Amino acid sequence: MAGPAIRAWEIATFLSAEHDVRLLTFGECRRTATAFDIGHVEIGEFRAAVEEADVVVLQGYVAATFPWLQHADVVLVVDLYDPFHIESLEVLRDRPLAERDASLASALRELDAQVRRGDVFLCASPRQRDLWIGHLAAAGRLNPLVYDADPSLRDLVRLVPFGVADAEPLRTAPAIKGVVPGIAEDDLVILWGGGVYNWFDPLTLVRAVDLLKERVPRLRLYFLGMRHPNPDVPEMRTAVWLRELAHELGLVGTHVFFNEEWVPYERRADYLLDADLGVSCHFPHVETEFSFRTRILDYLWAGLPIVSTDGDAFAPLIRHEGLGRVVPAEDEHALAAALAELLTDDAARTAAAADVRRVARGMTWSHVLQPLAEICASPRRSADAGRLPPAVADAVRPARRLRDDAAAAVRHLRMRGVRHTAGKVRDRWRAARAR
Repeated sequence: MAGPAIRAWEIATFLSAEHDVRLLTFGECRRTATAFDIGHVEIGEFRAAVEEADVVVLQGYVAATFPWLQHADVVLVVDLYDPFHIESLEVLRDRPLAERDASLASALRELDAQVRRGDVFLCASPRQRDLWIGHLAAAGRLNPLVYDADPSLRDLVRLVPFGVADAEPLRTAPAIKGVVPGIAEDDLVILWGGGVYNWFDPLTLVRAVDLLKERVPRLRLYFLGMRHPNPDVPEMRTAVWLRELAHELGLVGTHVFFNEEWVPYERRADYLLDADLGVSCHFPHVETEFSFRTRILDYLWAGLPIVSTDGDAFAPLIRHEGLGRVVPAEDEHALAAALAELLTDDAARTAAAADVRRVARGMTWSHVLQPLAEICASPRRSADAGRLPPAVADAVRPARRLRDDAAAAVRHLRMRGVRHTAGKVRDRWRAARAR
C-alpha cells in the first residue's frame, strides 16, 4: 500500500477496537481483515453504505463525485493530510497546460465540496492547519456560528499526523543485505523508503553517492519502490531521469540499486531493518512546505538515522531532536558530507538512532489518532451544519432539499425500520431548531 491506503488501514484498525468499522474502496481490494469489514464498493452501493454509518471518514476524490453527500445525515470527517491540489502541480508538470489546468480544476472542485460539507477536518502538521483554515475561511466556513462555538477552531481542524506502528518492527527474513546481488551483508545501505515522484530530488542524491563511492566504497543506495501499487499512477519523469543518471554515472548494480516492485506492507520491516540510514530529498517547492513525508515515519519506526533536505515539516524535528542531519536543497556536496559523517562515524550514527527511537514513541498510531477517537466516541455535526454559505445557499432550491429529505427517510425506513428513522428525524429537527 502507498501512503493514503496505509493511513486508511491504520485508522480502521485503531477505531475497530471501540467501534464497528467498514473500510471501503472503489478500487480493487485484495486485503482481508479480522477486526473490521473491508472490501470493494460499487458506486451504486455507496450511498446505502454511507447512510448506514454514524461517522464517515473520507479522503481523496469523493465529495464532488457524490453531491448527495452534502445532505447526508452523518458526521463527515474529511482527511486532508495530503494537499493533492498542490501535488497536482508537480505530477503533471511536463504535460500540456490545458491538461494541467483541468487537473487542478478537478482538485479544486473536490476541495470545495469537502470544505463546504465537512464537520471535522484532519491535517498532518501545523503548517497544513494554516493552509486549510485559509480554505475554510474563503469558503465561508469561518462564520459566526463556528467561531462562537470554538474561537480556536481546534474542534473543526484537528491535528492528526501520520503515525508509526505501536509494535516494534520485527525481522522475518533478510531483504537487502546478502540478498540483493551486489549488496553484501557488511555493506552500508542508504534507503530511499518509498516511490520516486516529481516533487522529490533523487538526482542530487545519486550525484552525492558518486562523490562518495571512493571514500565510502561499501556505500549502497537502495530505492525501495519504483513501481507504484496503483496501476493508474504512471512512472513519473523524475524516475526516468533517475535511471538515466545512475546508468550514465556507472552506478547501477554497484552503488545504486532499484527495487522494481512495491514492498508488501507486512514485509516493510525486513527492508527497513536491513538499512543503516534513511534519506529524503526534495526540491524547495510549495509542495515541500505543506507535505508530510510518510516515508520518514517508517524511518522513525525502524530507528533509522535520517538525512533530509531542509524545508519540509520534518526538517526542524530532525535538526532539534538530533535525529540525523538536515542539508540545503540541491547541494550534493553538503548531502555527501552528511551521509559520509553518519556512515563512517559509528558513534554518531548510534546516537542519532537512539534519538530516533525516543521520538518515535510519541508518534505511534494509538497516540496520533486520539483526536479521531474523540470524534467517534461523541460524534456531532459542526456548529453550522446545514447552513450553507450565502453564495451556495442561493443556488439550492428548497424543493430539492425537501425531495432529498423525503428520499432519505424512505431509505432509512427500508433499511433500519421505524425506530431508527424516527431518531434520525428527531436529530434533524433538533439541529434545525438550534440553528
